[in-house]
Amino acid sequence: MGERPLRNVDLKVVEAFGQEWARFTNADLDPMELQSMFDDYVAVFPWDELPPDPIGFDAGCGSGRWAAFFAPRVGHLHCVDASREALDIARQVLRGYQNVSFHHEDLSSFGVGDGTCDFGYSLGVLHHVPDTAEALRSCTRKLRPGAPFLVYLYYDLEGAGFVRRFLHQLVTAVRIVVSRLPRRPRHLVADLLAIAVYWPPARTALLLEHLGLDPSRLPLFQYRNRSFSVMRNDALDRFGTRLEKRFSRDEVRNLLEQAGLVDVEFSEGPPWWVAVGRRSSQVR
Repeated sequence: MGERPLRNVDLKVVEAFGQEWARFTNADLDPMELQSMFDDYVAVFPWDELPPDPIGFDAGCGSGRWAAFFAPRVGHLHCVDASREALDIARQVLRGYQNVSFHHEDLSSFGVGDGTCDFGYSLGVLHHVPDTAEALRSCTRKLRPGAPFLVYLYYDLEGAGFVRRFLHQLVTAVRIVVSRLPRRPRHLVADLLAIAVYWPPARTALLLEHLGLDPSRLPLFQYRNRSFSVMRNDALDRFGTRLEKRFSRDEVRNLLEQAGLVDVEFSEGPPWWVAVGRRSSQVR
């Protein structure tokens, strides 16, 4: 049988992310920095709820950087991505693990059996999917009743002041232009944005923290302890995609609950929004 056709995807977005992960494999990144980033994402993940040797899935695995932390702790991990280029990188990153399988499929129709998984996660992916709600419902169907699903979705500027909302509108306008550039110019502009936009406030926030002051009022303060390589990667991630959605906390909760997830919990620190829910026994 042939592969299923990709449907709930924007092919230009898929292509751009394949190129991004080919460029940023994280192979040279300090393992402690990657560990710190992973810890931020899984702060609310209920490891103690998993059965022995659990089976799960990474919905939009990209380069496999987060799968490399899950794989040693689980029985089997399905890595799903719509980009062949990204999956090729993930295969290299995860080549030391025999308990990982790879699926070139979209998140609305991937072939992992319904009701077969003890956990799942999708970190930084579903806000780049045309129909986020449909993809979430598909992910939920793969879970056993009570199994946890961890998600990271971009936050909107709910409650932000005029200046931050204006800056967000400006960034969005820049993203629309940059994301439509050819590959090399797009990557070059993203690097320049990392230098001009990410590095100054991040390092200013670090200085404030060293002075005993609260850095959290500065934009991008969460990058204060991050390397410039991470800033470059995230600048391309932020400005290099044509499709981006943002959600309030209530919208994330509603999305998860409408997909059939209950007992939703949020991580209170950055990145926003990270949340986990469990599959309801009522999902069909």
